[in-house]
Amino acid sequence: MSQFDAIVIGGGVNGLIAGTLLGRRGKNVCIIEKSTRFGGMASYSVDGGPTLAHSLYNLSPRALSDIGIDPQHPVLSGKPVSTVSLSEDGRHIVFKNDGVYWSDGTKHPESSAWSDLTQRLITYGSLLRQLAEAPAPGGQKTVLSRGGLNEFLRLAKLGIGLKKLGKSEMRRFLQVVLSNVHDIILDDLPEGPVAGLLAADAIWGSATGPRSPGTVFNLIYRLGHGGIITQPAGGMSALTDLMVEAAQKAGCVLMPKTEASRILLDNDTVSGVETTDGRTITAPIVLSNLAPKITSQMTGPSVFDIETIRRVRNIRACGTAAKVNLRLKDNSPLPGLPEQLANERLIFAPSVEYVEAAFNPAKYRQMSKAPVIEAFKVQTADGASWLSTIVQYAPSDLEGGWTESAKEKLAQTTVETLSRSLPGLGDHISGKQVITQDQIESATGAPGGHWHHAEMALDQLLTLRPANGMARYSMGPKGLFQCGAATHPGGDVMGLAGRNAALAALEAQP
Repeated sequence: MSQFDAIVIGGGVNGLIAGTLLGRRGKNVCIIEKSTRFGGMASYSVDGGPTLAHSLYNLSPRALSDIGIDPQHPVLSGKPVSTVSLSEDGRHIVFKNDGVYWSDGTKHPESSAWSDLTQRLITYGSLLRQLAEAPAPGGQKTVLSRGGLNEFLRLAKLGIGLKKLGKSEMRRFLQVVLSNVHDIILDDLPEGPVAGLLAADAIWGSATGPRSPGTVFNLIYRLGHGGIITQPAGGMSALTDLMVEAAQKAGCVLMPKTEASRILLDNDTVSGVETTDGRTITAPIVLSNLAPKITSQMTGPSVFDIETIRRVRNIRACGTAAKVNLRLKDNSPLPGLPEQLANERLIFAPSVEYVEAAFNPAKYRQMSKAPVIEAFKVQTADGASWLSTIVQYAPSDLEGGWTESAKEKLAQTTVETLSRSLPGLGDHISGKQVITQDQIESATGAPGGHWHHAEMALDQLLTLRPANGMARYSMGPKGLFQCGAATHPGGDVMGLAGRNAALAALEAQP
């Protein structure tokens, strides 16, 4: 029997950050992970292929600093990546921090309108980031308590930030934040690939389309840390290795290939964890990086009231983003793409209506025949060149299931779609690797293979995330906390859910 002050179940990004923060605050922490390596969805790969995640755009500098990692660490100091909207006529559009350009370097006519809109959304994102860096508002603490005072000050700071926008801009913020992104984008931009890129960035990983309510919030959420996209030096595995190193420096005991089967209780108080191989690890605090439904199954339903169990069971998490990795024959330039753009972020989303049409089949459990695609050209450790793609929409509950023929169809659709802008791409491919949501769920525990473990929808945000009554990380028995992507403020490779949960666990200590 092993004794610790705290146990973290699940060694993904949020689990590593939660455990490391507790370790740096003097707790004796054990982080258990059923896989052979830590990092969760960020570092998961199959047979040495590209990892599920392939870029960073929302990693929290505050979460990094709290676990002793310099946000300017060499692994994290890669140059910003430009985004290239692929065009069928070869006139690709390049999005940079200072504007929008044609692929030949000349300014795009919609550059000013795009810059104005994105800068406004980034400003809104900086306001919402204040909410993301703390538990969702609305706790039970009195204003005179330390926790209550801190929350009051945070909300006051947010109010001041809103007031600084000015009356008209504050009114606009309140009007748009819960709206659909289709209308907001097309109010400022003409229909086409510039608008299509913003629509695509509002729906990645979600079961929504541009016309769905709340998609503006998703876009603002994505831009919460400035909207700059980078790739870690050495790939996503280098980032998670850096987090593992930070956990070890904080004194955490890391246990790979260790799967929790049961959360142990004593008089409605957490007492530890039992593993699938029969070991018992004891601790008065358990932080679960797993989905709430799985966590509640590990404790058993008797410690929750009926309404809580009903809410947990009804949390929506239908993943819609599959991973298709295309192995290239060599490192030669991609056809139809200028060589200087080969290592940038590639997007196929020619219009807002295209993105909406791609979503429609997913409503009926069908994969899109004309999907939205994000792609990066990457090299794996063995020196092989790949086109690492995220394909939206490919629903986790596909009618007929994700059979081998369905996977092959998805791979073929991906190649055919990209070939519309990269003619002859198929001739450069030597192999295909399809990772669907059922595989992701089996490997990482993410329900439905969902990026956020729970849909980022209006009824599953802020004080309602993951469900009403569970917004502040504590869950059921004394000493049990949720620290995964299903909690506020959500997933991505961000780390704030883990950070906030660890702080909540510390605050709950007598």
